[in-house]
Amino acid sequence: MSEAIIAKKAEAVDKIVKQFEAATSAVVVNYRGLTVDEVTALRKELRDAGVKMEVLKNTYLRRAADISGYEGLDDIFKGPTAIAFSNEDAVAAARIMAKFADQFDALEIKGGFIEGKVATLEQILELSKLPDRDGMLSMLLSVLQAPVRNVAYAVKAVAESKDDEPAA
Repeated sequence: MSEAIIAKKAEAVDKIVKQFEAATSAVVVNYRGLTVDEVTALRKELRDAGVKMEVLKNTYLRRAADISGYEGLDDIFKGPTAIAFSNEDAVAAARIMAKFADQFDALEIKGGFIEGKVATLEQILELSKLPDRDGMLSMLLSVLQAPVRNVAYAVKAVAESKDDEPAA
């Protein structure tokens, strides 16, 4: 093999390593059997959520995973493989892939990683059930507002009870 070809392959692996390092999560899937329209819809929904899906060579993925310190991913980098990288919302890729896997039997989730740790299929499915970032923020906001709301109700109740008392 010529040095130019080896250099090109090393450059491709380095590019994937950078994606592994920048991603908060990634989900690896087998997409064989999906129609072009289904893949297009999947890619559009992923893109709208800020997730990038790529079809990459398994040998490149294995090398990049080893360089990035993700041990145990070699088994899932077999057969037709697509990987969805999420750089911002760790839940987005898992949620969208799980939704499409429910809709289309041809899409099979193999595994991936979350926040720097290798994740099994079960862990990815659990993650997919969590609400998105905005949903989590609204839940947090409602939890933070509850004590203030309760105090306001108590003050209002005391004020109303004072209004009901006859003047002395």
